[in-house]
Amino acid sequence: MVQLAAGIGAVCFYWLAVRHTVPECYYSFRKEWAHLTLFEGIVMGIVQGSTEFLPISSSAHLVLVPWLFGFETPGLVFDVALHLGTLTAVLAYFWRDWLVLVRAGRRGVGTREGKLFWFLVAATIPGAVVGYFLEDIVETTLRAPLLIGILLIVMGLVLYLADHYGGQIRKLMDIRFSDAMLIGLSQALAIVPGVSRSGITMAAARARGIERAAAARFSFLLSTPIILGAGLMQLAQMNPADLNLSFTLGVFSSAVVGFLAIKFLIGWVSTRNFNIFVAYRIVLGLTVIVIALLRG
Repeated sequence: MVQLAAGIGAVCFYWLAVRHTVPECYYSFRKEWAHLTLFEGIVMGIVQGSTEFLPISSSAHLVLVPWLFGFETPGLVFDVALHLGTLTAVLAYFWRDWLVLVRAGRRGVGTREGKLFWFLVAATIPGAVVGYFLEDIVETTLRAPLLIGILLIVMGLVLYLADHYGGQIRKLMDIRFSDAMLIGLSQALAIVPGVSRSGITMAAARARGIERAAAARFSFLLSTPIILGAGLMQLAQMNPADLNLSFTLGVFSSAVVGFLAIKFLIGWVSTRNFNIFVAYRIVLGLTVIVIALLRG
C-alpha cells in the first residue's frame, strides 16, 4: 500500500512539476461534467474555509490550488462568496463573544470586556488601511508561487520561534493595548500571500506571552471586522446576476469548513503547540519552490 501511494504521488508530482499540467483524465472529466464550475467552487470554498483560520495562509492556497491543478483563477464572485462564507463561520462561532463585547464597548472601557472591544477596534485599523491602499499592488506583484513558497517557510519558522519562546503567561482578558496594536500591525502583513493572517497574529500574540488558546481567540475576533470589510467592498462591485448556485455553494462550503476549522484549532492549541502547522508550511513551501523551479 505504501509503495502504491508513493507511485501515485510520484506520477502526480511528475505531471504537476514537469508537464505543467494535470492528467488528461481531469480534462476528460471536465468535458463530461458540465457543472465542474460548481465543483471548483466547492473546492475553493473548502480551501478558503480550512486555511483562513488555520495558520497556513488562505491567500497562498487560493493562488496555489489553481496554479497546481489547472483551475481557473477565482474572480470577484468567488472572492465575495469565500469572504461571506468565512464571515458566517466566525460569527456563528463567536456571536456570543461579540454580543458581550459590543454591549460592554458601548459603555466605555470601564470593564475588561469593554477594553477588549476597543482594543480590537484599534487593532483593526492598521490592517484595514494597508488592505485598502495596497491590495491592488499586492494582487499584481506579490503572487508569484516561488515567493509564496519562500514566505510559507519563513513565516512558519517565525511561528515556531514565537510559540517556542513565548511564555504561557496571560489570558485573553489580560491583553494590553500595546499587545493589541502589535498584533494589529502584524495583521497588516497578511495581505501578502504566504504570510497567513491567523499565523502572523497568533505568532505576535505568542511573542507577547499570551497563551495559545487566548492568542487564537483574539486572532479570530480580530479577523471578523477585516473579513466583513473586505466582503462588503467586493459585494458592492458585484453584478446581482452572479448570485447563482455556484456562488451559494462557495459560501456554504467555506462557512461549514471554516466553522469546523475554528473549533478544531481552538481545541488543538488548548493542549498542544503549533508544530504541526509549522511542519505543514515548511513541507508545502519546499514543494512549491521545487515545482516552481522545475517549471521555470
